[in-house]
This record gives sequence, C-alpha cells and structure tokens, in this order.
Amino acid sequence: MQKFKLKTILLFALASCIFGITANITTSFVPSITVTAQAAKKPSQAQQITKVNAKLSKANRAAKNWIAYRESGYSYTARNGRCYGRYQLLRSYLHGNLSPLNQERRANTYVAARYGSWVNAKRFWQHHHWY
Repeated sequence: MQKFKLKTILLFALASCIFGITANITTSFVPSITVTAQAAKKPSQAQQITKVNAKLSKANRAAKNWIAYRESGYSYTARNGRCYGRYQLLRSYLHGNLSPLNQERRANTYVAARYGSWVNAKRFWQHHHWY
C-alpha cells in the first residue's frame, strides 16, 4: 500500500511538472477553460475578413490583393497623409474605426460605389496610379 501511495504521489508530481498544474491552480484553471470555449464560438478576425470577401469573385479578390500590394504592401497600418491602411482610404471614410475588418468592409463599399468592381478599380489604378 505504501508503494502504491508513493507511486501515486510521484505520478502526480510528474504530471504537475509536465502540465504546470497543482491542486491549488486546478480550481482557477477550470473557469479559464469555459472562457476559452466561449471565445472559440466567436469567429476570429481573419475568419470575419474571409467572410466579408467571400462574396467577391476570384478575379475581384485578385484585383483587390493587387491594389492592396501597391497601396500599402498589404499593411493595415500604412499611412500616407490623410490616407490610412491597406487600401489607403481617407481616415474620415473609416469613421474612426481603423480595424482590419472595418478597412475590408469600407474598401469593398467604396469600390462598389465608385467603380462597380475591384477589377474596374484595378484598371483605373493602372492608368492613373491611384483609385
């Protein structure tokens, strides 16, 4: 029986070292699992951006990426005077929300209203070096 208790204690100690848990931390660890599970239900920003761009055709996604490269090198934090972000939109057009998700949405709205499509915006950019 003593041998069994010693093995159990050693096994628990080994598990504690490997997993970084102790009896005291276990109770505080459980709620964080719940929070993590709740956070996992909300789509990540990358998933939300993918969803925003899912409606675009393959040609329009390619044109959008082409413009993003030329305007900012794909950077969501690029700055140029009053323009900001991946698509170099006027800061006022972003309405104070500089998040990548908002930049994607506003860029799609801007291009749809002004050019009808990203392909048309790319064509305009190639002639004028801005869109």
